[in-house]
Amino acid sequence: MNTDLTAMTAEQCKQRLKELIIEKALRFGDFTLASGQKSSYYIDGRQVTLDGEGAYCLARCLIELLKDEDVEAVGGMAIGADPISGATSAVAASMGRRLDAFMVRKEPKGHGTGQQVEGPLAEGARVAMVEDTVTTGGSTLRAIAAVERERNAEVVIVLAMVDRQQGAAQAFQEAGYRFKPIFTVADLGVKVKPL
Repeated sequence: MNTDLTAMTAEQCKQRLKELIIEKALRFGDFTLASGQKSSYYIDGRQVTLDGEGAYCLARCLIELLKDEDVEAVGGMAIGADPISGATSAVAASMGRRLDAFMVRKEPKGHGTGQQVEGPLAEGARVAMVEDTVTTGGSTLRAIAAVERERNAEVVIVLAMVDRQQGAAQAFQEAGYRFKPIFTVADLGVKVKPL
């Protein structure tokens, strides 16, 4: 693609992101999700978040969702959230906004500082948690627990590229966190039949 991505509006980035998810990440078949649930479709988010154009468009969409939010950093559970956090931090910086990135290891390090949360996340920072695809929200809730425990962070909002609409929104609400996906699976035009 020879388009100057920086010339695109946030809405154009959102439309392009949707196209990329459908073209590159959406697969049909028999899959077992991280939640353990079976599914007839899978969204391989890294096909978009590790693609330069996809990462940029996703970052622009997240920055748009965060434009009225008082947050200092973005991050989430490794490995899924890492490219999202890095891209969002870099694109925000290019737009004159500081949003540091951080990552949450699945387990605390067994050496060095022994921490589970990595990156320039200040004590007590206001943060947005990010994820490519959410099903039940379990991984993100574990990451939230780590940043609250280790850095006393205040989670302002949880953002996702795609909500599979299988319980994550309710889980976040019940835990007291605001949640906003860029797309739901229905927005992608997926008509899913149960296996």
